[in-house]
Amino acid sequence: MPFMQAVKERVLVLDGAMGTMLQERGLKPGQSPEEMNLTAADVVAGVHQAYLDAGADIIVTNTFGGTKAKLEHYGLGDQVARINAEAVRIAREVAGEKAYVAGSIGPTGRFLEPVGDMSFDEAVSLFREQAQALVDAGCDLISFETFLDIKEIRAGVIAVREISKEIPVIAMLTFEEKGRSVLGTPPEAAAITLEAVGATIVGSNCGLGPEGIYQILSGMREVTALPLISQANAGLPILKDGVTIFPATPDEMTSYHDRLIELGVRIIGGCCGTTPAHIAAIKKALAAKQTPFVPKKEDGTTWLSSRGSFAAVGSAHPVALIGERINPTGKKLYSQELREGKVSYIRREALEQTGLGATLLDVNVGTPGIDEPAAMERAVFCITGAVQTPLVLDSSSPAALEAGLKAADGKVLINSVNGEEKSLAAVLPLAKKYGAALVCLTLDEAGIPAEAAGRVAVAEKIAAAAKAAGVKRSDLVVDCLTLTVSAEPKGALVALEAVRQVSALGLNTTLGVSNISFGLPCRPLISSTFFSLAMAAGLTSAIVNVKEAPMMAAWRSSMVLLEKDVNAACYIEAYKGQAVGATVEPAAAAGATGTRVAAVEPEGVRGRLAKAVINGEADNVVALVEEALAEGLTPMQISSEALLVGLDEVGKRFGSGEFFLPQVMVSADTMKTAFARLKMELSTGGLQSIGKILMATVEGDIHDIGKNILVTLLENNGFEVIDLGKNVPADRILYEARAHQVDAVGLSALMTTTMAQMDKVVKLLKAEGVKSFTMVGGAVVTQEYADEIGADLYAKDAMEAVARIKKLLAK
Repeated sequence: MPFMQAVKERVLVLDGAMGTMLQERGLKPGQSPEEMNLTAADVVAGVHQAYLDAGADIIVTNTFGGTKAKLEHYGLGDQVARINAEAVRIAREVAGEKAYVAGSIGPTGRFLEPVGDMSFDEAVSLFREQAQALVDAGCDLISFETFLDIKEIRAGVIAVREISKEIPVIAMLTFEEKGRSVLGTPPEAAAITLEAVGATIVGSNCGLGPEGIYQILSGMREVTALPLISQANAGLPILKDGVTIFPATPDEMTSYHDRLIELGVRIIGGCCGTTPAHIAAIKKALAAKQTPFVPKKEDGTTWLSSRGSFAAVGSAHPVALIGERINPTGKKLYSQELREGKVSYIRREALEQTGLGATLLDVNVGTPGIDEPAAMERAVFCITGAVQTPLVLDSSSPAALEAGLKAADGKVLINSVNGEEKSLAAVLPLAKKYGAALVCLTLDEAGIPAEAAGRVAVAEKIAAAAKAAGVKRSDLVVDCLTLTVSAEPKGALVALEAVRQVSALGLNTTLGVSNISFGLPCRPLISSTFFSLAMAAGLTSAIVNVKEAPMMAAWRSSMVLLEKDVNAACYIEAYKGQAVGATVEPAAAAGATGTRVAAVEPEGVRGRLAKAVINGEADNVVALVEEALAEGLTPMQISSEALLVGLDEVGKRFGSGEFFLPQVMVSADTMKTAFARLKMELSTGGLQSIGKILMATVEGDIHDIGKNILVTLLENNGFEVIDLGKNVPADRILYEARAHQVDAVGLSALMTTTMAQMDKVVKLLKAEGVKSFTMVGGAVVTQEYADEIGADLYAKDAMEAVARIKKLLAK
C-alpha cells in the first residue's frame, strides 16, 4: 500500500532512538554513527530488527548525520552517496514488506545567512546530495528530524522537491518548553512555512515529552490541514550512576494518544531515550484506536509567516494591513541609499510600520542603476533581523523575486503576477518552488478591464493557471486594481464591485487604497473613505500607509463595525482617553509585536550608540563611535556607558521573549563592528578584559552552534575567549585551561550520548587542581545534571550564560 494511503487509513508507529541503541552496541565516543553502515551493518540491522519486532510500521535509516557537512568532521565527506545508500539497503532488508523505510535527514550543524555563514544555495546543495542518495536507494519517504532553524529545514524540503515531486516528506522542528524553537519560531509559523514548500506531514520531535509535543501540535493544527507526526522524548534526561537515562516509562509515552489522534496525528514514534519497549507499548496502545484520517476543513485563509510570526489574510480575520512605505517611488533618500548599498531607511521603516500595526511589509527595491537581486537580499536580511513581520516581495524582476525568496525565513506574498502569459510563466514556478502566496493583478495583454466582470475574468484565468502549476487557490490574493477617480470617475465603483464578485468566488482580495485619490486635495480623507467602503465590500487586505491616522482610524472603526474586533478591544486600546471631538490620533499602536523599541537611556551619543546596538544598526555604528571619540569619550567609556548598555537591554528583551536569537545575533554583529573600530584606539584608550573564558564542545559531539553564539556574546561583553572548537578531548581542555590560566571553562553538549564527557572534564579539572570555574550548557543539559556533576554554573541559553558568568566572576 502506498505510504500516504496507509497514513489516511490508520495511525502508524515510527521507531525509536537510534543513537543510544548504537552506543549500547559498541558505538565509540567520537565515532560517526553513520560510519557503522559501512563497518558494522549487522549492528545497525539489529537495531532495525528490534524496532520491527516491537511493531514499528516505519523504520528510519541510520543517516541523521548523513550530509556532507556532518560527515566531513569524520573524514567521510566523500562517502555521502555510499553511506546513505547502504543505510537504505540495511533498513530495507530488515523491513521487507512489513514496514516502510524513511530516509532520515538531520541538520547540517550550521545556521543560514544572515544568522550564520551558510548560503541558502549551499544548504539546498547539501540536502539535495543526501536526499538524492536516499531516493535513488529506494526509501519510501524522507524524514527531516530535530531541526532548530526553520530556514534550514525549508531549504531541505525544497531540495527534496527538486528531486521528486511525489515522495512523501515528513518535516519536524524541535521546540523548547516556551513553545518556540531555539531561533524563535512558533509552531504555527513552522507549519505554514513547511506546508508551503511541499512537506506532506509536519510535526515535532525531540526536546519535549508527550505533553509538550501535544501543545506544539495543537498550534500547528490551527493553521494546517496536513497529517501530523508526534515523536516525543522519553522525558528529560537525567544522570544516574554516571549513565544518562530517560525517566518516562513505556506506559507514560502513551498517555496523550487519545488527544493526539483527535488532533489529527497520524504517526507516533519515539525520540531520545525511547527503546523497543516504548515502541511496543505505543503499538499496543494504538491497536484499539485506529480511525481514518479526517482532514481539517480549510476556510480559504491565506496564511503567511516569518521566522518568528505568522499572519492571516481571509474573511474570517481582520483586514490585513500591508505597509507600503519601503518603496523608492518618490523617495530620494531611499533611492540614494539603495544605490549606496545601505539599509538604514529600510530598517527604520520596518520598525516604525510594524510598531504602528502593519500586518505585512511590502518590500520594493526597484530603482535605476542598482543590482536589484542583491538589493532585495540585503533588504530581506535587514528586515528579518529587525522585526518579525511577514513580508511581501514587490518586484517585476523574477531574479530579484528569487533572491528575496531565498533570503526569506518563511512564507511570503509575491507582489505580483498578472494575467499575461509571460508573467504567469515567470512567476508561478517561483511561487510553487519557494512556497509563496501571490498578489494577482487583474490585468492581462489587453490591459486593465474597464468593468468589474472583466477583472473577475482575469482573476479566474490566473486561478486556473495557478492550479495547473500546483499553487493552492487559498494562496491567491486578487488585486482588483484601484484607478484614481480624478481621471476615472467610475474607478471606485468598478473596484468595489470587482471586490464583491471576486470575494464571492472564495478568493482573497487586496487594493492599493491610496491610488484612488491621486490628483485630489486632502488625499487621506477620500482614501480613508474609500478604504471603509472596500472593507464593507469584502476586502481582506490592503496596501496602505499605516502612518496616516485617517487610514488607521478607518480600519479600526471598520473592524469594530464588521465584527472583526471582538469587544472593540483594539479600537479602545488605540483611542482610550481621548476627548470627544479630539483629532483622530491613536494613543498606542494596538496589536504591534516583534519590534525593537528605540527609546533607551542614556541620552546623547551614548544613547544613540545603545540604540544602534538594540536595533542592529551595524552600518551606522562606526560613524557613531567616531562621533563619540571626537567628543572625547575613551574607548572604555564608549564600551561600558553605551555599547554594553544597549547589549544589556537586548539581553532583557531576549529574557522577556520580545527578542529571539536572530535579533540577538544582529545586535552582536553590531557590537563586533563597533569593537573593531575601538581596538584601533587600544594604545591610547584601553579596553580591558573582564575575564578569560575557555570554551569547548566536549569529545564525541560535533554540534557547536550554541557554543558559537555564546562565544560571540562573551566577546562582545568584554571577555577574552579561547575557543577550542568541537569534539575536544578532556586532556586538551585541561592543558589549555592551565596554559591560558583561564577564569572559567565552558563546556557544551547537544547529544545525550556525550553528556557524560562533561562529568569527565569537570572531575579531571578538579583532580588536577585547576581553580577555574566550570559552566555547562546545551540542549540536553539541565540544572540537575550540572549539580550532579559538580559544575559551578548552568545556563539554559547564551544570554543567561553571559549574565551568570558575569555575576559569578564579580564575586
